[in-house]
Amino acid sequence: DLGEMTVMESPVCLIENIDGTLRVVQEATEYLMRINQPVVVVAVVGLYRTGKSYLMNKLAGKRKGFALGATVQSKTKGIWMWCVPHPVKEGHTLVLLDTEGLGDVEKGDQKNDAWIFSLAILLSSTLVYNSRGTIDNQAVENLQYVTELTERIKVKAPSASSAEDDDAEDAQFVQFFPSFVWAVRDFTLLLEIDGRQVNEDQYLEHALTLKKVDYNLPRECIRNYFPTRKCFIFETPAPPEKMAHLESMTESELSPSFQAVAFDFCNYIFKESSVKKVKGGLPVTGRMLSHLAKTYVETIASGGVPCLENAVLTMAQIENQAAVEEGLQVYQRGMQGLTFPVSMEEMSNEHRNWDSQATKTFMSRSFKDDSGEYLKTLAVGLKPIRQLLSELSEDMANKLKNGFYAKPGGYELYCSDHDNLVAEYRKRPKKGVKAEEVLENFLKEKSVESNSVLQADKNISEKERKIHEEKVKAAMLEQEKKAEEQKRLELERTLQDERRSQEEKLQMMREKMEEDLKSQRKEAERAVECKLKEQRDLLEKGFKDKAEMMSQEIENLKAERPKEDKSGNFFTNHLFPLIGHGLQALSTVYQYKALKKGLGF
Repeated sequence: DLGEMTVMESPVCLIENIDGTLRVVQEATEYLMRINQPVVVVAVVGLYRTGKSYLMNKLAGKRKGFALGATVQSKTKGIWMWCVPHPVKEGHTLVLLDTEGLGDVEKGDQKNDAWIFSLAILLSSTLVYNSRGTIDNQAVENLQYVTELTERIKVKAPSASSAEDDDAEDAQFVQFFPSFVWAVRDFTLLLEIDGRQVNEDQYLEHALTLKKVDYNLPRECIRNYFPTRKCFIFETPAPPEKMAHLESMTESELSPSFQAVAFDFCNYIFKESSVKKVKGGLPVTGRMLSHLAKTYVETIASGGVPCLENAVLTMAQIENQAAVEEGLQVYQRGMQGLTFPVSMEEMSNEHRNWDSQATKTFMSRSFKDDSGEYLKTLAVGLKPIRQLLSELSEDMANKLKNGFYAKPGGYELYCSDHDNLVAEYRKRPKKGVKAEEVLENFLKEKSVESNSVLQADKNISEKERKIHEEKVKAAMLEQEKKAEEQKRLELERTLQDERRSQEEKLQMMREKMEEDLKSQRKEAERAVECKLKEQRDLLEKGFKDKAEMMSQEIENLKAERPKEDKSGNFFTNHLFPLIGHGLQALSTVYQYKALKKGLGF
């Protein structure tokens, strides 16, 4: 996690903007890839030279970091990132994103601004919009980028969608968009409306109230897209002549009222900003944020429109494949700790233990593996026990090499040594799960050697030779039966182990999917509540027609809420088949497929 990594002492560029072309920076994404903690992502956007970077430095707890600049020229290009341990939420990382200023005259490309704005929304869990002066009509209209979001962001994969489908997607933004915080800088007026004193949030709501005649689209978009809204009003922090040196000024040199609001702002962000989530309510880690940034930027660079659904599917494939590999590593490391030879019972117990550990490792990283496609067990080869037989037969091999058996009565001596070898082999403990099969193959190899010694022994008559040959055949047949019986027992034990393993996996997957469904329901319910609140507000302000139009949006959101599966049908249909096909899909240390084939199953 972040605590084990090199602390990010200063910001790095996450997304470069070179001549209007966006590109992710590998150094930054590699850093994110090492963060396994959930991330709270705060992005700041706004017109250039409005003091955005100062707020982000405050959130990082540093006086310097993001470039402030003391001239009219914009300092921040692209999107810069600073990852710091979250000051309030233990085990979480705070990711701060400082975006280049919107409306920079040096760029002259509003399309590029719109993509920067869209990326800030796609990557963050809280969006801070920073402006200067007052929230008047001009300030609202400067947020024109919010009116273009339906063209810049898609919830579902593009298809031959109708205007109605686009409207439905528009209504879904509130489920997936970040919280919205408006920071008003250098405010010099009194917080009054119609002679009545108001607080910051009331001031914001008044500014976003729909007008009967004025241009309403930016207001409607802010009200409809973002789940929560908050406002902070900052007075000028210092006299104009000192503003160019804000970075070098100490806190005591800043106005007390500015310091108080800055403290409240940071406190709110730390306590109220939620973990970044993707479609389905699933929390995002730094590693997953890296995947998202690359997917979105590559889509934009190729001329496409970022899609929330596609991004999650892409991320799921990458993460689930990595989860399988992590599970394999856990299993293999555990099984490598075994000292061979090992008994079948001990092997079975160890396999079951490490198989369970590997599954838990997989489950902790995987997500949206609803069909169980990535849920695979692990295979590990068995070290054969042939070495034991080689050690035991070494003395016989030397005797044969030195001509010990090449004399009258030599075959009887060979048979005595041979029987002693088999008896000694059978006495040895922990020979492993294929002991009889290995012995069978060994004896088959030795039968040629045995026949040579038999033919060379001149003391044995032809009749005696035939009797000895029949004895060898009978012994070989008996050994084959023992090996087959051991195979049958191995297969039975293996299938029992696999059934237990599958049932455990099924339970783990059931719990994970129930947790995912719970997150999805919570996400959908939050969206419905936001829309209901907005509808009540519209009715109060006299916008009856708009309130009625919102009713269909609310019904659509309710209809899409995942239903609670009290009958268990969902799990029966999707998960129980895993037990059925799992025995074919999963490979185990016992290689029971080969055993089944050998026994004619």
